[in-house]
Amino acid sequence: MTEKWYLLYSTRNLPEASIIKGMLEENNVPVMILNKQDSSYLNFGDIELYVPTHLKDIARQLLEQGLSN
Repeated sequence: MTEKWYLLYSTRNLPEASIIKGMLEENNVPVMILNKQDSSYLNFGDIELYVPTHLKDIARQLLEQGLSN
């Protein structure tokens, strides 16, 4: 069975994406990062964070708590 992934967050800031990924993984939520940024021009494209669909509600709560601190 293939896992369904949910787009949780999109940013152009790689350090921000890494921090969010770490926070989610610390809470046992697997994260897949898809970097769509152009390698020559980092202001084009986004970095997308995906979580398993069945964990999206937990991931959203963790993200909201993290961003409000």
